Amino acid sequence: MKKIRVFVAGAGGKMGSEVVKTILRQEDMQLAGCSDVKNLGVDIGVALGLAPVHVEIGGPIAPETLIACQSDVLIDFTNPQSVLTNAKTAIQAGVVAVVGTTGLDASEIGELQELSNKKGVGLLIVPNFALGAILLMRFAREAAKYFPQVEIIEMHHDQKLDAPSGTALKTAEWIAEVRQPMRQGHPNEYEKIEGARGANVDGIHIHAVRLPGLIAHQEVLFGGNGQVMTLRHDTYNRETYMPGVLLGIRKSAGLTEMVVGLESFLD
Repeated sequence: MKKIRVFVAGAGGKMGSEVVKTILRQEDMQLAGCSDVKNLGVDIGVALGLAPVHVEIGGPIAPETLIACQSDVLIDFTNPQSVLTNAKTAIQAGVVAVVGTTGLDASEIGELQELSNKKGVGLLIVPNFALGAILLMRFAREAAKYFPQVEIIEMHHDQKLDAPSGTALKTAEWIAEVRQPMRQGHPNEYEKIEGARGANVDGIHIHAVRLPGLIAHQEVLFGGNGQVMTLRHDTYNRETYMPGVLLGIRKSAGLTEMVVGLESFLD
């Protein structure tokens, strides 16, 4: 059986290190290489407190690096400042990128779409690898057909760099697909302090909370006459994401077009 050779960008981070450990346990995958800003030249196994795996942590990624490692898939868990460059590098090397780092804006996604089409190399952008969060988004889109008055509260740890989260933005996007744009609240509503009502996406207010102790949580609140319905998903550890990460890697290997969202691979 040919194994999927995976290169992990951001291998020393909280998500990246969990991805490395998970890949090492898979019979159909092999860790082809990894990069990070710390522990350059150190065996990634040793860096993570494991036995040596004979893969050293490298620095900034170049197309030649991915080609030399014979990588099939690059999975990125770096930061919003690096992800665009890394995804471009992967496509230029003929390697499918699986992007788990949020922070790409519409113009950057369009740029990657154009490059993916030009090179005929696939790309998978995943706002959230938690299967429960994807189901929450599905349920929210269905509920919005009947409860168009909706707000989103997303809560993450205080080290998250971007706000609102990619999951919250994707949830708002899905809801907007099934309801007419509308202004919520009192027609004469005003903010005594700018930003009090949160971000506004197609008339949907998104509120971002950042506190230590949180991991990743989202509530979608629907209001109707005499009733309120709440959909909520909570993530308590990073192992939650690993089934989705593995699904993304397996489904994206050999991909020749850009796909946004892991839901594309769910029944």
